[in-house]
Amino acid sequence: MVMEEGGQSDRGRGTSAGIEERQLFVELAEQNFDAICLATYRTACKLRFIQKRCNLHLIDIYNVIEAVRDAGLNAVESNAGISLIRLENLVSSLFNQLSKRLPTTHIINPRESTALLLQFLLAATNSEPDGRLTVLSVKSMLAVICGGKLVDKLRYVFSQVSDSGGILVQSKFDGFLKEALKLPTAVHEGPSFGYAHTLARSCFPQQKRVMLNMFLDIIAEPPQCLVWLPLMHRMANVEHVYHPVSCSYCRGNGMTGFRYRCLRCRSYQLCQDCFWRGNVSGSHSNQHQMKEHSSWKSPATKLGRALGRTLGCVSSREPSHPIYPEEPERTINLTNIVPSRPIRDTSEAMLLSSVPESSKSLAAAQRMNEEHALIAAYVNRLQTSPCSVDSPSRQDEEHKLIARYTSKLAETDGAGVISNRSINFDVNKQKRELIAQLECRNREILAEIKRLRAQHEAACQASPEKGSTNPTLLAELRLLRQRKDELEQRMSSLQESRRELMVQLEGLMKLLKDEEQRQAAQAAGSSHGTPCRPSPSSARSVGAVSPQAHVHLPQDSLAGVGGDVQEAFAQGPRRNLRNDLLVAADSITNTVSSLVKELHSDDVREEEERLLNGKDRG
Repeated sequence: MVMEEGGQSDRGRGTSAGIEERQLFVELAEQNFDAICLATYRTACKLRFIQKRCNLHLIDIYNVIEAVRDAGLNAVESNAGISLIRLENLVSSLFNQLSKRLPTTHIINPRESTALLLQFLLAATNSEPDGRLTVLSVKSMLAVICGGKLVDKLRYVFSQVSDSGGILVQSKFDGFLKEALKLPTAVHEGPSFGYAHTLARSCFPQQKRVMLNMFLDIIAEPPQCLVWLPLMHRMANVEHVYHPVSCSYCRGNGMTGFRYRCLRCRSYQLCQDCFWRGNVSGSHSNQHQMKEHSSWKSPATKLGRALGRTLGCVSSREPSHPIYPEEPERTINLTNIVPSRPIRDTSEAMLLSSVPESSKSLAAAQRMNEEHALIAAYVNRLQTSPCSVDSPSRQDEEHKLIARYTSKLAETDGAGVISNRSINFDVNKQKRELIAQLECRNREILAEIKRLRAQHEAACQASPEKGSTNPTLLAELRLLRQRKDELEQRMSSLQESRRELMVQLEGLMKLLKDEEQRQAAQAAGSSHGTPCRPSPSSARSVGAVSPQAHVHLPQDSLAGVGGDVQEAFAQGPRRNLRNDLLVAADSITNTVSSLVKELHSDDVREEEERLLNGKDRG
């Protein structure tokens, strides 16, 4: 590798660099990605592992642009070389800024991440015999392997490989491909995705003028040499997607990541690990066409989307990227409006950087107007008296004008700039103090939250242990359960006796109804007065049945029943038996209801006693 600067200072880092490089690639080999049959998935998996191991998935393209500008590489030619020290400063600034942005729950080691990424970039540069570390190689590799949206990354790449009119330059794009394809070569995928001189032309063979929107079509239809780049981003998007179906090969309960469904075999689905490694079972073959799914949709959702596409309510195809204007926006040139003034020393540069842009431009414009006015007055004075240029009085006037001009400049610098600087210093100091107070308050709040959480967890853990080891409480609970069982048994026996009483009441009502019908029939027979002599057998049967019906049947049916019911039947038909039975039924109902109330009051009393015991213990 050819280094442009700092060659002597970089030699001392060889031992530690080799150790870190071996560590990264040893960890990569332990993942066994080489068992993946498909080269595209194998390359994407390896680069995704490098990205996560170096914590680059937490850095987007805008962080990379900011770090490149802070390092001053945006104003350097793309083919210019870059030293290892400057590259190390760039990478360390990336991870130092990242550690400041991350929350306290997510902590990274900036030094370790810097060393790992630095050695991977050097390994990628050394993957070719004539490898040379340039500004373009650093920008290209960082833009490809960092996190964020693919659209934003490709827009940045297009800004680096296009001209001022927004048209792709083939030579610059060829240089970008040469540097970007060093990443697959560094992970031993050079035979599949190595660089060739004809790749730049093959990416856009039909278009002579490639604009931004054509270049962004790489997302939907990437060329063969960059097909792993959109796949790496799709893998990052589906890492936590869960599919509630089992794999047809490994029989795993659910899938995470991609899901592959065979279009020929019915209900045959594979997880991403089995599909990438070519595992098949049953009648399925690797020659069958598979469909890749990056999300799980229920049958109802699929039916709704199908109906929406059929009825024209849902667009069947969405654009893969937003449509941007073809011509780039032109930047406003302010050099003719507010000319720059050379800065005398570093302290003045630091002070001017703290002044707002609006106040600086305003002060510079005012100063220029006053300078122009003095120069115009001096020119008018020369034009009015050209003959006395060399006279002593003329020289005195020139000296006065120069002194006036210098005093005006001194007043402007002293009154305007220094006051603004002091004000800005005071404001910055107040801001820093306010930030320090807020950070201190935030730490106090976090400590209080942590203390309350620990106290709550300790209380939650202590209360079950206390309840489970208290013998008095356990004995009371045991007695309450026994009392509850006794009350339930008593309640069931009372319900059974009530059921029997209702059956006996129904039998009595039936007997009363039959007796009334018999009496009505006898009264109707006697009112006719027809001399009908009954036969002896019938008379005997009537004589035998009627006393039994009047006396024995009610006594047998009323066995075990006392109170108003027996009294009503004992007195015969002189009393209203129906009313007596209703009174008896009401008395039974009142007795049962009073029993239920008594049981309910016992339960309420026991609950109150248990609550009181619990409060006394607390």
